[in-house]
Amino acid sequence: MNDTPAATPYANLTPEVILAAVEATGRLTDGTLLALNSYENRVYQVGIEGERPLIVKFYRPGRWSNAAILEEHAFTRELAEREIPVVAPLADAQGVTLLQHAGYRYALFPRQGGRAPDLERPQQLEWLGRFIGRIHSVGALRKFEHRASISPDTFGHEPQQFLLQSGFLPSELAPRYREVTDLLLAGVERCFARAGAVRNIRLHGDCHPGNLLWTDAGPHFVDFDDCVTGPAIQDLWMLLSGSRAEMEQQFGHVIEGYRGFADFNAAELNLVEALRTLRMLHYAAWIARRWDDPAFPRAFPWFNAPRYWEEHIQSLREQLPLLDEAPLSLD
Repeated sequence: MNDTPAATPYANLTPEVILAAVEATGRLTDGTLLALNSYENRVYQVGIEGERPLIVKFYRPGRWSNAAILEEHAFTRELAEREIPVVAPLADAQGVTLLQHAGYRYALFPRQGGRAPDLERPQQLEWLGRFIGRIHSVGALRKFEHRASISPDTFGHEPQQFLLQSGFLPSELAPRYREVTDLLLAGVERCFARAGAVRNIRLHGDCHPGNLLWTDAGPHFVDFDDCVTGPAIQDLWMLLSGSRAEMEQQFGHVIEGYRGFADFNAAELNLVEALRTLRMLHYAAWIARRWDDPAFPRAFPWFNAPRYWEEHIQSLREQLPLLDEAPLSLD
């Protein structure tokens, strides 16, 4: 593996290394290189002589094991083989999808453009529901062995403890953060208790609108880097926004399409605000963990300041009453 410090794992990932990695697969690049929006990994569009450009993703050293990355690849290729519109990694002649060059692990993907979905259109919500239902029907067929699982511990208690010990919280705000997160995590646990024994399956895991691209042929799903084991609602709630009435209306359209391909346990609606809360906690800890990577202070300059933490604590406090509200209705 590369010998760059853990804090700056991409220091040696020069344009020459990127192009050489692609050419090591037997392709001839035309020298054009475009960095795409990605912080956890490094992702580029690379021009190929006489062919369409390709996307190359360099995985962050030390984040995932090879086995975990290969599970991501196998899942997306399994979905693609069933003609579900996902962007799966390309395999070489031996079927290898996870490649190595100059100490970096990387994968190649076809370039598939698109625009953001219009989540105010019922037809598009139903269409997305159909494809997520198909993804989940495949996801339920077998289990991940090496990927993370969503739970109050992994996405809640652990990030809370990390931040309390990280030194990022201003000393005068740390007690307020601990108080509100303790209350939130107790509320999250109540939500999971109300939901009962839900089925955990293989998921996209990060199914927000930025990972959904729309073309005239419909949607396709990108970036399975955070695929996890968890309840089906994790891939559905991020499509919802606005007032309670608006979210219920949106969810009605999504679930109409979804139920054509997969069963949905309505008890999982108890988890919507719990999962939103866990995402908020996990996101703040994610930025803190990556702060030594020079890309993060540039992208999130507001993070390491008291004002951010004051606003973050206030946003967390606003979640408290939502955790004890009745779940969204399917009627």
